Amino acid sequence: MRLWARATAVRRRVLCLWLLLLGFALVTLALSDLLNRDRDHSRQKPVPPLRPLQRIPNAPDLEVIVDSRDPALELGVDLAPLKSLQEDQLLFVPSTQDSKNPPQKKGSYKVLLPGANKDTRPPAHLTHGEMGKAVRIHLEGMERDMELSAVQKYGFNEMVSERISLHRRLPEARHPECLGGQYSESLPSASVVICFHDEAWSTLLRTVHSVLDTAPKPHLQEVLLVDDLSQHGHLKSVLSEYVSHLDAVRLIRSTKRLGVGGCRTLGAARAAGEVLVFMDSHCECQKGWLEPLLERVAQDRTRVVSPIIDVIDWQTFQFNATQWPVRGVFDWRLNFYWESNPQLQDKESDSAVRPVQSPALGGGVLAIDRHFFQSVGAYDPGMLLWGVEQIELSIRVWSCGGSMEVVPCSRVAHLDHHHLPYHFSDQELLQRNKIWIADTWMDAYRKIFYRRDTLAHFIRQSESPNNTERLQLKKSLGCRNFHWYLSTVYPQLYIPQDRPALSGELYNVGTGSCADYPRGQGLRGGAMNVAPCSGTGSQHCDLNSEFEVRCDPMGALCLDAKGEMVVLSPCPIHRPPTSRFQWKFIKLSGQLVHQQSQLCLEVVKEGGLPQSSPKKVNTHARTGGLFLRPCTHHPRQQWHFEQLVSPKDA
Repeated sequence: MRLWARATAVRRRVLCLWLLLLGFALVTLALSDLLNRDRDHSRQKPVPPLRPLQRIPNAPDLEVIVDSRDPALELGVDLAPLKSLQEDQLLFVPSTQDSKNPPQKKGSYKVLLPGANKDTRPPAHLTHGEMGKAVRIHLEGMERDMELSAVQKYGFNEMVSERISLHRRLPEARHPECLGGQYSESLPSASVVICFHDEAWSTLLRTVHSVLDTAPKPHLQEVLLVDDLSQHGHLKSVLSEYVSHLDAVRLIRSTKRLGVGGCRTLGAARAAGEVLVFMDSHCECQKGWLEPLLERVAQDRTRVVSPIIDVIDWQTFQFNATQWPVRGVFDWRLNFYWESNPQLQDKESDSAVRPVQSPALGGGVLAIDRHFFQSVGAYDPGMLLWGVEQIELSIRVWSCGGSMEVVPCSRVAHLDHHHLPYHFSDQELLQRNKIWIADTWMDAYRKIFYRRDTLAHFIRQSESPNNTERLQLKKSLGCRNFHWYLSTVYPQLYIPQDRPALSGELYNVGTGSCADYPRGQGLRGGAMNVAPCSGTGSQHCDLNSEFEVRCDPMGALCLDAKGEMVVLSPCPIHRPPTSRFQWKFIKLSGQLVHQQSQLCLEVVKEGGLPQSSPKKVNTHARTGGLFLRPCTHHPRQQWHFEQLVSPKDA
C-alpha cells in the first residue's frame, strides 16, 4: 500500500512539474508578444495587435448603412454617370477623430490565437529534460503548421508578416539624384484608394500606415479603404473601430462583390482629391514616393503614372529593389509583364531619373487625374472580378488621348504572392476578360490572340460579349485603332504572320508530342524540349518570311542552336537575320533544316545520344530535348504545324 501511495505521489509531482513548464512557456510567449508590441509604438495610436482582435457581443458598432440612392453617393455633375454603382448598397464609415492622439475607447476584447484549442500536452511518461524538449518540438510543429495554413490562406507567410512592425522603413533604393528633388508646394491633392477582399490584418494595416507615414500631409487628401465584401472576421467591426482613430482615413464597404475594377471605381466616386492613387492592399511605400507622381500628373492631366514597383518576398518579406529602367508590357496571350530593358538607358546624365513611357502599367499602384479617369470611362464595368483590367485600361488610355509612364524617383514595394488566394466559381473568368479586351480594342489583330488562347476562342464561339456601350464610348472619345497603338506606342511587339501550314503547334510524328519551351525565363529563353500537346495555344510557333521560328507569346524568342542543342534565344534585332537563326521547312518530308549547319531538328529521348557523335557522350543529350542531327527519314525528324484555330474562324 505504501509503495502504491509513493508511486502515486511521484506521478503527481511529475504532472505538476509538466504543468509548471507548460505554464512558463505560455507566459514567456505572452510576455514576448507584449514586448514586441511596445517596441512598435508610434505617433499613430492605438497600435493594432499583431493578430486581429474579435469584438465581444453587444459592443457598439460604428458602421452606418447608406442606401445607394442616397444623394451623397451621386457623382458630381461634371463626371460621367457610373451605372455599375446604382445597385450597390454601401456601408460608409468616416473617420471620427481629428486629434493626433485620440482617447482610448473602453471595450472588452479577446485575442484569438490560431491553434489555441489544440491539445498541446506531451506524453506524461517523459522525464524532465525529455518533457521540455517535447514541448519545444511540439510548439515548433504547431508554428510550422500555422505558417503552412497562412500561406495556403493568403498566398504568403502571414506569421512572418505579423512579426514585422506596421511602421517599418524600407532601405533607400532611389537614385541619388532623386534625393534632392524639389517639388512645388501647389501640387494637386491625392486620394489613395486601397481596395481589399479578405486581406490579412497585418499587410492591410501596414499598407495604410505606410501611406500615412510617407505621404506629405499637405498633399494627402485622404486614404479610402474600400472593402469588397470581405468575409474574414478581423475585417468587420474591429477594423471599423481601428480606422475611426486614424486621421484622414475613411472606410467604405460594398454589400456585393465588385472585383478590382468595380471596387476602385466605387472608391473614385467617393474621392475628394484631385488625383486618384489606386494601391493594392499589400504595399509599402518609400519615402518621397507621392510627390514625383503628383508632379507628373500636374504637368499633364491626361498622363497616368506608376512608381517603380519593388518586390517584397512572399515567404521572408525581404525587400528586393527592381533594377531600372523598367516598363510594363504584354504579349499576344494578353499576359502582363514588367520588362527590365537596358536598351532604354542612354548615356545622358539625367536618364537615371527620367520617366519612361510604358505601353502598359500594372495595377499595383497607379496615379491618375480624377476627372480624366471619369472622362475616359473609369474602370470597365464589363470586366469580371479580377484579371487583366490593367491591360484594358492601358490600351484605352493610350488610344483615347492619354499616356502612361513609369516615374523612377517614386518607388513602392508590392508583396509578391506565392499563389493568388482568390477562388472563383468560374474558372474561365480570366479568358472572358481577355475576350472582352480583344473584341473591344484589338480590331483584326484579335485573331492573333485567339490562335494563342484556344480556350478563349471556343468560349467566344459559343457566346458573344455585349460590349456595345464600350464601343460607343470608344467612338465618342475618338479613340485610335489598335494598329496605331502597335505602331506608335508598342512597336517592339512582334506581329506574327501565322501563315497556313507554317504556324501552330509544332507536332513531332515520332513521339506524338509537341515542341515546348521553358516558361518563366523572360527574354533569356532556354533549352527546347517536347511535351504532350496542350491544345491551348500555349505552344504556338510561327515560321515567318525571314525564316525565323518564333515560339513565345511575345514573339521575341527564336529557335537557335548552341552546338547540337536547340534552344530559344532573343531574336536578332538587325535584318535580315544571320543563318544561325534561319530554318527551312520541307513540307514533303516534314523536316526542319537549320540553314547554317544543314542539320535537321530531331527529338532525342531522355538518356539518348546524338547519332552524329555516337562515341562522344554529350551531357546535354542525356537529359533529352531537341538537337541537330544529320538528316534522315527517322520519324523523330518529321514535323508538321497544327493550326488549332483556322484563319477563317479567328
